[in-house]
Amino acid sequence: MTKISTVGVVGAGTMGHGIAQVFAQAGFEVRLQDVAEVALDRARASIDKSLGKFVEKGKLQAAARDATLTRLRVTTDFDALSEADYVVEAIVEDEGPKRDLFRRLEARTRPGVILASNTSSISITRLAAATARPDRVLGMHFMNPPPLMPLVEIIGGHATSTETIGTALDLCRTLGKTPVEAADYPGFIANRVLMPMINEAIVCVMEGVGAPEAIDTVMKLGMSHPIGPLALADFIGLDVCLAILNVMHEGLGDPKYRPCPLLRKMVAAGLLGRKSGRGFYSY
Repeated sequence: MTKISTVGVVGAGTMGHGIAQVFAQAGFEVRLQDVAEVALDRARASIDKSLGKFVEKGKLQAAARDATLTRLRVTTDFDALSEADYVVEAIVEDEGPKRDLFRRLEARTRPGVILASNTSSISITRLAAATARPDRVLGMHFMNPPPLMPLVEIIGGHATSTETIGTALDLCRTLGKTPVEAADYPGFIANRVLMPMINEAIVCVMEGVGAPEAIDTVMKLGMSHPIGPLALADFIGLDVCLAILNVMHEGLGDPKYRPCPLLRKMVAAGLLGRKSGRGFYSY
């Protein structure tokens, strides 16, 4: 594996700070960058709380928690990413801002540094095309929440080198994660399978087939899912679900990926799930 000691993470939201925690726990120096100081404050508090829970459950020693926090630096300074040997972006699920960010990362990082995207659906090939190093760009899609979920999807774009893929696979194993390679198609594997199920569950609510509680109970007790699709949608964020479905619908051109009108209406109303306090359930 290419020598990696310092990892940059861009975006201090739910996924970004979770990814930063995973790297810091695994012994890497981490630079967590965001434009908003308040987001960094929330991220630091969330990481501290998460590590505290690990200590309470006996899964982490207090000394290891303290060492993890010392390896984590949060900053609004984009130039701090120039220290990174590997960078993961975890900003908004929107191709335009991501492409702009990759251009900026290329200018701030050394030529050999791998640039990874935590995108859950957007074309890695198109993101890589925004740089002059498409062979060093790939998708590294962590599952939510990153500190708990063992899976990472690894997605190579059209020009991604086998060396870059190999480095990412080895890195995942160093993190204690299980990497799975997926082709660069909209939604990759995880959301290609998951989002149509969530979308259909929302259609069932819209058509009165069942109440949210009934639908989730059927999937939990009848299909052995640990969480129902509507509760999961609330957890992911209904705005994120809508963005992923839009990418899949546009990229694949199949009407089966068309977002449910009720989903569109709820997002327009600001009912985004846990993050807003209300979605299919109240929080």
